[in-house]
Amino acid sequence: MKVLTNNFAVRREQGFEAYVLSNHEIEIVVVPELGAKIISLKNLRTGREWMWHPPGDLELFRNSPGDNFSRSPLVGVDECLPTIESCVWHGRKLPDHGETWSAEWSVDEEAWQKGVLKTSVSLKISPFDFERTIELDENGIRLSYQLSNRNSSPEYFLWALHPLLSLQPGDRLVLPASTRALLNGASWVDAVDSAVPDGNCSKLVAGPLTEAFCGIHNSKTGERFDFEWNAAENNALGLWLTRGGWHGHHHFAIEPTNAGADALTEAVGRECCGMVAGTGSATWQVRIRIR
Repeated sequence: MKVLTNNFAVRREQGFEAYVLSNHEIEIVVVPELGAKIISLKNLRTGREWMWHPPGDLELFRNSPGDNFSRSPLVGVDECLPTIESCVWHGRKLPDHGETWSAEWSVDEEAWQKGVLKTSVSLKISPFDFERTIELDENGIRLSYQLSNRNSSPEYFLWALHPLLSLQPGDRLVLPASTRALLNGASWVDAVDSAVPDGNCSKLVAGPLTEAFCGIHNSKTGERFDFEWNAAENNALGLWLTRGGWHGHHHFAIEPTNAGADALTEAVGRECCGMVAGTGSATWQVRIRIR
C-alpha cells in the first residue's frame, strides 16, 4: 500500500484563519475561531465536497453565545455540547445546540507543527473543558476527544457530532441491520437522496447501539463516506433529513451521540447520556473514512 504524505497549512477564509490538513486523497478545513467548525471535507480524487452550506457562496461570520443555531453559518460539522435542544439544567440556561459551536477555540501550536490539529475550549456556562484532536490516517480522519470536569462533583453531558452533509443522486444510507431495526420502520432512510419525510423534515434517534457504524454510499459513482465509533463510548445515532421543512434548507446529517434525546434534561431523566466524575475526564473517538 502506498503511504500517503500529509500536508498542513493555514490560509485566510473571509478574514478567519482556516487550518487545512490534506494528502492526495482528502482535504479537511477547520476554522477554530468559529467553534472549530469543519467547513470543508473533500474527496480530492473525485472533487466531491461532502460538507453542506446554504445555497450561494459560503458565508462565514461570528455568532454570539446564546444565538439561535439557525442563524449561524450553517456549514459543515459542529460540536454540540452539553445539549442540542436549549434547556435549563441545574439553573444553567443552556443555549440552542450547546455552548461550543459559537465559541472561539484555541489551537495547540506545538501539535500543529507536527501536522496534528488539536483545538480546545473552556465552556462558560457548564464546568467543562473540551478538546478535539484531528489527525489524517490515509483516506480517513480520526477525531479524538477529551472532556474534563472542572467541578468536584459529577456532571452530566450530552454530546453529538453535527455534520450537515450534501446529498447527490444515487446516495444511499448504509446501516447495520441491528441499527436499522431500531428506527421503527421509518421509510425515508431507504432513499435519503430523494425521500421527502412527513412535514418535510425528520429527526430519528437509534439506540442503544450494538454496532456503531453509519455511511453514505453512492451506487452510481462508487463513492463512500463512513462514520465509525465505539458503541461503548457513544451508544446512539441521530439521523436528520430536511427537504425544505427547516428554514427552507435541504441537507442530511449523521450524528454519532451519547444520548437518546436532544435536551440534556430529558436525556438525564431517561438515563441515556454521559457523566464525568468530579475533576475527572472522559475520552472517545470517531473515525471518518472517504473511499
